[in-house]
Amino acid sequence: MKPNCLSTFYCLLLTVSCIFLSSCNKKPETNMNQNLKGGLPTWDFKNDNGMYMQVTNFGGRITRLQVPDKNGDKIDVVLGFDSLDYYLNENPYFGALIGRFGNRIAKGKFSLDGKEYTLAKNNGENSLHGGPSGFHNVLWMAEPFQNDGSDALQLDYTSADGEEGFPGNLKVKVIYTLTYNNELIIDYEAAADTTTIINLTNHSYFNLNGAGNSDILNHQFEIFADKITPVDKTLIPTGELMSVKGTAFDFTSPHTVGERINNDEEQIRFGLGYDHNYVLNKQKPDTLTLAARVVSSTTGLTMEVYTTEPGIQFYSGNFLDGTIKGKGGKVYQHRSGFSLEAQHFPDSPNQPSFPSTTLKRGEVYKQRTVYKFIAQ
Repeated sequence: MKPNCLSTFYCLLLTVSCIFLSSCNKKPETNMNQNLKGGLPTWDFKNDNGMYMQVTNFGGRITRLQVPDKNGDKIDVVLGFDSLDYYLNENPYFGALIGRFGNRIAKGKFSLDGKEYTLAKNNGENSLHGGPSGFHNVLWMAEPFQNDGSDALQLDYTSADGEEGFPGNLKVKVIYTLTYNNELIIDYEAAADTTTIINLTNHSYFNLNGAGNSDILNHQFEIFADKITPVDKTLIPTGELMSVKGTAFDFTSPHTVGERINNDEEQIRFGLGYDHNYVLNKQKPDTLTLAARVVSSTTGLTMEVYTTEPGIQFYSGNFLDGTIKGKGGKVYQHRSGFSLEAQHFPDSPNQPSFPSTTLKRGEVYKQRTVYKFIAQ
């Protein structure tokens, strides 16, 4: 990670970005790489196995994640852009940190301690991923360091009271660690000065065949969950838990994405494919357990996802439509990436039967998610 000094252009860009985003409350570090067009700063990490990760402090986005495949070729497995302009003007959340609340909140409203709060609406009548100026669209403080012998990047951001409608000043710390076991570990920590709600995640889009190389329909999935939280037409949970047995959502044994994604089932129609929260099979809450396994027969890559969270959102790239040009000029076609977002359940503040997403003053929010890559 050899840093270069920022250009005058980026200093001007940073000022403009702060005004544009209306949420830049911390000045980023001034020593960093500039590997994306437009002056967007990035930090680069490698391990001895040939795995490489690139992260920017704009939205805490993972912009590149290269993994050696079964032949030793390095495959970039995350979708993204080469230029700042696209990250500013497109909004598929590629690689981004999501907050304050990942996923949807019905009608952009919730009540807490007897008070109703109204959030920014950016998904029809609903609030999605923290609103239009959520954590994916802010500048984070960034500091590289050694984490138990592995290269890591700490990202810090303070979300002000009232930002996007959420109560309380919320201090957030996220650490990306690239280990020598070809793991990307994401550790989240947060605390607030008053009671609030929180649901953090990362929204990387993966393609184990290589970003922009194909769709993801041949990927074989296992998701270790017997139930999902079914949704209505606006993708808000009904409050029920639905068994996956006998449905297109049953990945308790391996199935390819394309095998049942066009089944004539109500939940498939509502999501235009897979866009659902899986209720993970956990014997104990908050324990790090295997949530999902994805295999590409093309590259021989396997990705395992471990998390302390109670749920994981499987999204099959249903809204990618061939209009977005990504890294290297490759067009991202329909279903050319998938997300596995470790999380609490959508709309939890309005669903008393779901695990709580309330964070009280004096409490510390913590979670860990691990993406592990294996070539075979």
